[in-house]
Amino acid sequence: MRHLLTMLAIATTLFAGGTAATHAMDVVPPGNRHAEQPSVPGASVRRTKAGKTSFDAKYEKVRDLLATDRELTGKLKSIASQYGIAPIHMVGAIVGEHTYNVDAYDRLQSYYIKAASYAGDSFRFAYEGQSVDEFVDRPEFSACKARKGSYALWSCREAVWDGSFRGKAVGGVSYPNNRFSAVFFQPFYAGQTFGLGQINPLTALMLTDTVARISGYERLDENDAAGVYKAIMDPDISLAYMAASLRHSIDAYKKIAGVDISGNPGITATLYNVGNPDARAADFARRHADGTSEWPEENYYGWLVNDKLAELQGLL
Repeated sequence: MRHLLTMLAIATTLFAGGTAATHAMDVVPPGNRHAEQPSVPGASVRRTKAGKTSFDAKYEKVRDLLATDRELTGKLKSIASQYGIAPIHMVGAIVGEHTYNVDAYDRLQSYYIKAASYAGDSFRFAYEGQSVDEFVDRPEFSACKARKGSYALWSCREAVWDGSFRGKAVGGVSYPNNRFSAVFFQPFYAGQTFGLGQINPLTALMLTDTVARISGYERLDENDAAGVYKAIMDPDISLAYMAASLRHSIDAYKKIAGVDISGNPGITATLYNVGNPDARAADFARRHADGTSEWPEENYYGWLVNDKLAELQGLL
């Protein structure tokens, strides 16, 4: 229950436009806080071994894609400008995803072809026959109805899931001890993300208001799962969602923790990888205030981005 109240308080603070930090804005310095790369999770190691490749080979493949596909880098620069971020943040997220999570295709056109292959397929966001739309209509989610904007609404619903349903039996139904996104939003298999930006369907639903406002794409609807998958697989739309996610992380750390992370692509890449930037910003703000943490720290994914930063900047 404490976790639920904390998450709801964070959402209220951020989306009311308030800030939890009253001190002057601190700018996170560039570079890594860790001298050596933090450990890579076993799942990523196993996935890479299963593909009979290596992290170095996957990094080189995505680097070469970015180096040779000027259409792609042109799109990155244009979309980053629309969202008010430096394009290196988008490069970092793409490099991290395709080094540790999936293999890169050799050219941008391959992503369009892959996205088109899903056109017409019928998907549904549900668990045990109950659609997510029916599920979030339960009384436990009533407090979320007053949330304004897609990010606040779906963040609230995710917090309610964590506090009231995750790993619990409610009304005679046992719910998995797993993320809301994995249980309700992945009809193929848990943990799957798609496309150039490797966007999670729930993340896309959270960001749909921002993307509709800035990029003009249609708002996504949880009852139209195929439409959500089209958005996160189509490279043009997917890149807009990637930029919106990165922009949100930067804004969350400014508003909640009073720190500017926009000059450290390793930190924004880390947040793109781990998600929940609002809660992480609040946690950092507490640790920063009591003196136990001077700066946000990169994980293995963000560490690579900062370590290769000069090379990655050269791609732009």
